[in-house]
Amino acid sequence: MNPEPGSADTPDGSRQEPRLPPGQVLTDKWPVLHHGSMPKVDLARWDLRVDGLVADPVRWTWEEFHALPRVQVRSDIHCVTRWSRYDNLWEGVAAAEALRRAGIKPEARFAIVHAEQGFTANLPLAALLEPDVLLADTHDGRPLAPEHGWPLRLVVPRRYFWKSAKWVRRIELATADRPGFWEQNGYHNDADPWREERFSDW
Repeated sequence: MNPEPGSADTPDGSRQEPRLPPGQVLTDKWPVLHHGSMPKVDLARWDLRVDGLVADPVRWTWEEFHALPRVQVRSDIHCVTRWSRYDNLWEGVAAAEALRRAGIKPEARFAIVHAEQGFTANLPLAALLEPDVLLADTHDGRPLAPEHGWPLRLVVPRRYFWKSAKWVRRIELATADRPGFWEQNGYHNDADPWREERFSDW
């Protein structure tokens, strides 16, 4: 598997400039940030569902999920707390592939990503279908650490990293947007790092 272009590249293959968004500081570290406690995960009971406005709702066990076509993506992390980390190598299943298997209904416009402990993150469906967005279980050649979202996290390179929900269990497609956990607590709904969309002005 060859890594696909990441957040430093636009969909047409050209370089996103500047690579470092405004107000960010480059680091080699990967700080651990999350709300609440780390969930305990039993892979024998774990599943991932795609439902809502789909033709055929799907549910995968851990083994079934790993049997799906896998991809690698090299991308950058941009955290709203003002650090960025370049050239992260992720491996997992493209979000577009998972959604394709469920059959997206024409009226679907938004995705609500559900994670452990009731956490949610919201995205326009178009953002989830970008070629560098994936459901990742490895980082830089190793399984994700539990504090970074093991066994599965969403990776959305073109948004601030809070949109890349950890411990993902379900993707729900809907006609209307529903603000996620951080958006309900004052963060910007769109989260574009190059526009510094950090906090809501509602």
